[in-house]
Amino acid sequence: MKIMISAESTIDLPKELLAEFKISTIPFMVILGENEYKDGEITPKDIFEFVDKNKILPKTAAINEEQYKDYFQELLKESDAVVHICLSSEISSACAHAKEAEKLFKNVYVVDSKSLSTGIALLAIYARKLADQGVEPKEIAKKLEERVPFIQASFVVKKLDYLYKGGRCSAVSYFGANIFQIRPQILLKDGKMGVHKKYRGNMGKVIETYCKDALEEFNNPDLSVAFLTYTTATQEMISAAKTALQEKGFKTIYETQAGATITSHCGEETLGILYFNDGEKE
Repeated sequence: MKIMISAESTIDLPKELLAEFKISTIPFMVILGENEYKDGEITPKDIFEFVDKNKILPKTAAINEEQYKDYFQELLKESDAVVHICLSSEISSACAHAKEAEKLFKNVYVVDSKSLSTGIALLAIYARKLADQGVEPKEIAKKLEERVPFIQASFVVKKLDYLYKGGRCSAVSYFGANIFQIRPQILLKDGKMGVHKKYRGNMGKVIETYCKDALEEFNNPDLSVAFLTYTTATQEMISAAKTALQEKGFKTIYETQAGATITSHCGEETLGILYFNDGEKE
């Protein structure tokens, strides 16, 4: 049986990894002023240049039910089943739209990742592994749902401007962060984003402390794979995160840059580490 593993462009994987793991994607739309672009057609650099020039933040548009229906139909022309992994339903309406489209097919299985970015990628890679082992698509979806609560997805943002103006953090948090130059750690919990810890100072040192804290708090990692994902980052930030993951013993560490949709909501110098925190189980 040929099973297609699928996600939205918010999976934040480069073309090379999408091809390696045979993952199909459907793009969100990113709106810069009066112009719309598919996620993947523009880069984080394009977004930041637009914001600097126009003083207007980008907007994003979720995929609707009709678009999912057409997309699933196309995938099923070349596969026997589709396992589609959505951006958290607590963040976007896209998942609800995908689940409505799912009802039109007998062989499409939609999974709510309760996550974002390469937290979705962790599930997609796991799904591909199961598919290659001959696991049935319905069982793949079930196994993915069982691992959703164990995704450690968090990141540190340099400024809260993008999250605040996009309606994803409170005015009090935003005001305090700007006044005191706080670098908040955003943690995905039950599919929702919330401030978990607060740091101050140079982002390189902040990332070093954040990674140490995250790995100590979520201390049962599946060491087979981890992601180091950022919108933009200094070499100091990247090195601090990579060193922390290497010292923990992760066998494979993928360094990826977030796509346009995630960047539109997080802003510059945002970096996170993501992994499954169910090592004993694996």
